[in-house]
Amino acid sequence: MKLDDVAVIGVGMTPFGQHRDRTQTELARSAGLEALDDAGIGFDRVGEAFVGYMQASPMTGIKIMKEFGLTGLPVTHVENASATGLIAFREAASAVASGRADVAMALGFEKMTDLASGGGGRGSGRDQIDSPILPAAYFALWAMRRMHERGTRPEHFARIAAKNWNHGAPNPRCHRRADHEITVDEVLAAPMVAEPLTAMMACPVSDGAACAILARADLARELQPGRPLVRALSSALQTETYSPGHTFVGPVVGPATMTRDTALEAYEAAGLGPDDVDLALVHDAFSNEELEYYELLGFCAEGAAEKLVEEGQTSLGGRIPFNTDGGLVARGHPGGPTGLAQIFEITQQLRGEAGPRQVEGARIALAHLVGGGSVCTVNLLGRD
Repeated sequence: MKLDDVAVIGVGMTPFGQHRDRTQTELARSAGLEALDDAGIGFDRVGEAFVGYMQASPMTGIKIMKEFGLTGLPVTHVENASATGLIAFREAASAVASGRADVAMALGFEKMTDLASGGGGRGSGRDQIDSPILPAAYFALWAMRRMHERGTRPEHFARIAAKNWNHGAPNPRCHRRADHEITVDEVLAAPMVAEPLTAMMACPVSDGAACAILARADLARELQPGRPLVRALSSALQTETYSPGHTFVGPVVGPATMTRDTALEAYEAAGLGPDDVDLALVHDAFSNEELEYYELLGFCAEGAAEKLVEEGQTSLGGRIPFNTDGGLVARGHPGGPTGLAQIFEITQQLRGEAGPRQVEGARIALAHLVGGGSVCTVNLLGRD
């Protein structure tokens, strides 16, 4: 989907972490008010809202929107596993592009610490332990398969994890902020979660909220005449596609081809390619994922991802920095707001406001997430 005349005018985000003393409502209200303040508007200007969360009750999103005011606006609950926040962003951008709303809000929130302290598994007849084990086992098998086929070593995954921990250290909204430079050896020595993935290669249990306000580009210029204009350029959303001999590989993220196909759709809609992208934020709930996405998103040839890692090309200062805010591994992955945290980072980067994480001359950025049930979304944003 090509997105015309859509700009990001405001972003807000709580620090991700374990907020045991704050409710979902408090977290969501904080992120939303910050985004409205950043946009320079009141809630009365918002024409439509999309609220993304995974674990709370169906009515929670509507109740939380009433924290901002009773304006009668339409509110839609979005849920698509880990991809929830980015898909809420996509829907808000579509509402503006279609002319349904001059201004739209995408708000995501989650308290994963509530889930971790008790709750069900993945359905009737399933053990509760199934919920935390299945993703780790799935991604570990994916890692082991690459090691078998490509000669990839655990050190490659550890280098990616160390990079993201070090990217997150200067980020005040990051869950895991190391007080020293994280090394490959330190990552490898962490407790094993599912071989070859250690605890430092896996995302933490996080709480938090994030929000983006989108508007027509002319309205953005009127409201913020001195600020660089950040545009939503395209958004693609796919599930896995059947092919002869297809095997459903489980309810986690589906086949690797899904990311490649979704990225090609997003690039084509925007009239861009991987060579045009200055930074990328991708799903790295486990660090071996990021390695795969170097290839699947088109940033290197098949089989060349390890070389990118070895040369430091995906670190800050490299050819194509990935997960400049720490990614899911360090920044955290609360579920509902994760994609909107990516939009927060991209907006800061494209405005030139990312401080020590700033990618010099950043003009085009990519946001990618996969979600359980086999869904993928890729979004491209750019600076005028």
